[in-house]
Amino acid sequence: MAKKRIYVDYNATTPLSPEVKAAVIKDLEIYGNASSMHSDGRHAHARLEEARKAVGDLIGAPANTIIFTSGGSESNNMVFQTIRRLASGETGALLPEGKPLAKGRTEIITTAIEHPCVLNSAVYLKSLGFTVTFLPVDKYGKVVVDEYRKVLSEKTLFVSVMMANNEIGTIQDIQEIAALAKAAGAWVHTDAVQAAGKIPVDVDALKVDYLTMSGHKIYGPKGVGALYVHSGAPLFPLIHGGHQEDGFRAGTYNNLGILGYGTAAVEAKKNLAAYEKEIRPLRNQLRDGLLAKVPNITINGHPDDVLPNTLNVSFPGAEGESILLGMDLNGIEASTGSACASGSLEPSHVLMAVGVGPELAHGSIRFSLGWGVEKEDIEYIIETVPPIIARFRAMSTVSSTPQAFPKEVQ
Repeated sequence: MAKKRIYVDYNATTPLSPEVKAAVIKDLEIYGNASSMHSDGRHAHARLEEARKAVGDLIGAPANTIIFTSGGSESNNMVFQTIRRLASGETGALLPEGKPLAKGRTEIITTAIEHPCVLNSAVYLKSLGFTVTFLPVDKYGKVVVDEYRKVLSEKTLFVSVMMANNEIGTIQDIQEIAALAKAAGAWVHTDAVQAAGKIPVDVDALKVDYLTMSGHKIYGPKGVGALYVHSGAPLFPLIHGGHQEDGFRAGTYNNLGILGYGTAAVEAKKNLAAYEKEIRPLRNQLRDGLLAKVPNITINGHPDDVLPNTLNVSFPGAEGESILLGMDLNGIEASTGSACASGSLEPSHVLMAVGVGPELAHGSIRFSLGWGVEKEDIEYIIETVPPIIARFRAMSTVSSTPQAFPKEVQ
């Protein structure tokens, strides 16, 4: 086992930053229930509201539009279940006054490269009778806008498109996508779990109704996230119970998680420019080094509109799980794609959607960088990975030549 360990799986999760770790340790003393009226409870509630403001500031949103949840999956499910109940004609105090219901609107539009929690939510609504369109993407993972325009109609109720893809890092033009949806009278959601804290996000400019975030993607604790809900957008609670989050999300507040998330949001906003300036050159160094040292590889994702930290590489003639194990034995920790799809024998739905064939998709590795990765680490990866690929290619019966996969992604 290698003594050196290089972690390049930051899209799966991040370690607690030193600032967050220090804040969480300090906040261990804040044990009061934030819903209690006594002094300890009021203190916990005040700190919780500070965190809410910090998370809102990260995306340019007022604090009162932020709802704390357990993470991205819960937030996304909350939105999809709201759409289901809205379409059914359900009414209640949590619907905005004076807003028309969704009578006659049963069409939902999303993309073929969403996170599993969005895809499976869409599939569930389809099973209930909704018309669901999974938009195609081009070879770089961008929504095909002409196809999007074709499917928008007066029956479109809801559009959900992720801002930045977790596997290939491609960034969508959410502002344009939202504007087209709004013109059709639809509600708009974007899963910004991989975007918020890595690239600038401004909800006023985007004009979305819902936006999803998560703490553990930006060096905060696991088990805490947030949902931005624009003023006037409908929302039904997913979890019923007490009055927490103005009745939208019942349950005793996760003090430590929320307070840690608030600190992470403050740090992410403060370091946003530095993140771009320092992390993207490391990503490009890794890309260029692998292209120079490993023949016949493919870089997946958009060449320019891509997260600063994400590099997805296909190695024809080698199998992804074997590559991962080979790298892990040499101290390099990466992934074959979404952590939420780990254990699946199916090829990545994202790579299949961008035109990568099954064999090449099975030979793809996602390197996702973050704070703590140094130039020397990238150099180590560049030197270590090529012999691993060469060894597995020599053992494989699958061709490693470019002709083995579609020409459009070469």
